[in-house]
Amino acid sequence: MELRTLRAFVEVVRQGGFSQAAKVVFATQPTISKAVKQLEDELGVPLLDRIGHKSMLTTAGEIVYRRALTMLAERDDLVAELADLRGLKTGSLRLGLPPLGASTLFAPLFAVYRARYPGIDIRLTEQGSKRLEEIVLAGEVELAGSLLPTTDDFDFQPVRCEPLMVVMPKDHPLAGQERIGIGALSASPFILFERGFALNRVLVDACERNGFAPTVAARSGQIDFIVELVGARLGIAFLPQTIARQRSTPAVKLVLLDEPGTQWHMALVWRRGGYLSHAARAWVELTREIYGAEGGSGMPATPAP
Repeated sequence: MELRTLRAFVEVVRQGGFSQAAKVVFATQPTISKAVKQLEDELGVPLLDRIGHKSMLTTAGEIVYRRALTMLAERDDLVAELADLRGLKTGSLRLGLPPLGASTLFAPLFAVYRARYPGIDIRLTEQGSKRLEEIVLAGEVELAGSLLPTTDDFDFQPVRCEPLMVVMPKDHPLAGQERIGIGALSASPFILFERGFALNRVLVDACERNGFAPTVAARSGQIDFIVELVGARLGIAFLPQTIARQRSTPAVKLVLLDEPGTQWHMALVWRRGGYLSHAARAWVELTREIYGAEGGSGMPATPAP
C-alpha cells in the first residue's frame, strides 16, 4: 500500500470528485482514478459507490478513509520531526485561526514570533473553529484556535475567557436591559455565523436548554456585516465582549448575555499525542507567555521581541 494512493483516495473524498482531487494533487484525472482503483484492487473491496458524477463512500471506504487520515498524519509528523533537526533556523508553522477573535487575540503575537524566529514560515489557514478541529486531526495544521470545551482528541492552551454580548437594534424592546438570559430572546430572530463556527453550537445548546430552537434570519462569516444586519433590524447577534465593544455602532445596543455555559473560551488546540514541531511549540510557549497558563480575561500584554 503506497501513501500516494492513500493521498489520492483521501482527496477524492475531501474534494467530492476525481477531477477536483486531481487539481489539488497536481495530477491528471485518469491518474487519480487509477490510484483509487489500485487501492481497491489491493484491498479487495470497493471503496466508492460511483453514481453518475458523484462518488459515495462505501462502508469499507469509510474505514479506509479514517485510517488513511491517521497514516498520512503520521507521515507528516515524521517529516516534521526530522526537519526539526535543523532547529528553529528554518521550517514552517502550520497554524489555523478562526475569523472571530483572530485579529484581537493572535495578531499581537505574529510580530513577536517573527522577530524571534525570522526563518520560520507561518502558513496560516482561516476557517471556523469546528472545521479547524477537523483539519488539525487530519494533520493539515499543527495548531488551531477553537472554543472550549473541546473533545478528548485535543490538548490545549487556554487563551481568553469572556462573556458574550447580545448585539440588538437600538430600538429593540429589551435594549434597555443591563443583562439578559437567552430565554428572553426566544421571539427574536438570530443572526448566526456560518456553519463551522463553534460559537453557533454554544448558542444553540443554550437555546435548547431553555426549551426553544432559535429562528435563524441570516448567517455570515463577517463580523462587520453581522453588526450591520443587526442595525438594519434583521435580528439579534452574539459577539464576545471585547469584539462587540470594538465593532459597536450607533444603530445597535450591547447587552450582557447572562446565561450559564455561554462564555467565549478561546484556546489553542493540537492533536493529543501528536508530534508538535519546535516551531509549533515555540508558538504555544509564546501564547502561554502572553496569556498565562490558564488564559486571560483582558487585553494581551505587549510582549517583548
